[in-house]
Amino acid sequence: MVSRVRVWLNRTYAENVFFMDQVRRNPSDRAVEIHATHGDADSPVLAAADTADLEPEGLSPAAYVEYALDQCARRGIDVFVPRLHQEVLVAHRAEFEAAGTALLAPTAEAVAVFRDKATSYQAAQAVGVPVPPWWRVTGEAELLAAVEELEAAGHSACFKPAAGAGGVGFRVVTRAPFSLAQLSGFPGSTVPLDLVVQAVRAADGPVDWLVMPRLAEPEVSVDCLTGRDNHVRMAVGRTKNGRRRGFTMHEQWLEPAIRLAEGFGLHHLSNIQFRMFGDQPVLLDVNTRPAGGLHQLALCGINAPWAAVRLALGEDPGEVTPPFLGTDYTVVSGPRPLRSAALPQQRAQEQPAPVPLVAAAPVGPAGIGAEQALPL
Repeated sequence: MVSRVRVWLNRTYAENVFFMDQVRRNPSDRAVEIHATHGDADSPVLAAADTADLEPEGLSPAAYVEYALDQCARRGIDVFVPRLHQEVLVAHRAEFEAAGTALLAPTAEAVAVFRDKATSYQAAQAVGVPVPPWWRVTGEAELLAAVEELEAAGHSACFKPAAGAGGVGFRVVTRAPFSLAQLSGFPGSTVPLDLVVQAVRAADGPVDWLVMPRLAEPEVSVDCLTGRDNHVRMAVGRTKNGRRRGFTMHEQWLEPAIRLAEGFGLHHLSNIQFRMFGDQPVLLDVNTRPAGGLHQLALCGINAPWAAVRLALGEDPGEVTPPFLGTDYTVVSGPRPLRSAALPQQRAQEQPAPVPLVAAAPVGPAGIGAEQALPL
């Protein structure tokens, strides 16, 4: 009899309810139980899990490692998918393995390289992966010099934190003065340069931003699954052009992603993003974790989360290639249940099923419709 698999996701993105769904609906029908922890009692991942705990607040990274080791021991965790404190957790991989828990995460060295976007771009350039022009800025003079150089070359300038995720802090610079145009409709990502300069002057300390040209679509996210032997088992591109989403297996996107994944030990699941600079694809970002939209590969007949869990358990899934490429699609959100505060350990199957607000998307063989994405 094959034993059940116990998987833990810590303080992860809301979209990973679909990661959990796919692991449960694995093609082998192997029993899976999922544990989730989060700092927000209303996170949908807590309701989607079989067991769940609220994470203690204020733990130092070192204390969080002890907390994580205790969770793995008490919950009998086979595979841990860390997001919060990923870098310090993977540095203690040997301790988790000694406790019988495999970490579904890259090497500590890879996480350190790609935590910082400037370091990421330097590393990518070193192995021949094209990157956009970029400047690391800490103050007003550097900011103005970078923006002026980009504008002189005919580009729109944008900036984002040197370390960050999910597009947080991304802004496009404009020379237009602040006006009612910025107060009409929904808030946008465009900000007048003079307001940015004022904010930098008034800051208590230096900023840490990357200034670069605003890159053009399509945006292509290549989801990679890489073994600890540095061999990529899966590389599939998901394209985004406005609202339209699709898939690609074109080498101009896959080849540089595979080069990064194999060259830097991006073991297990990673997500490598590209955009266009002129007529050339360039690196946008490297995520050392499963992408929030990973479940959309179900529309290509792939259950990537389950393949990753198997790989973490030492069961090589072999080459994971899409049997077909799904048609273009768009993404809308739908409701998910919350875990009852009175019953913090209530199992997910005892919760009411979510009620869809829209017609279901085409469902791929892995069982997840792409239109079920959630906001972060």
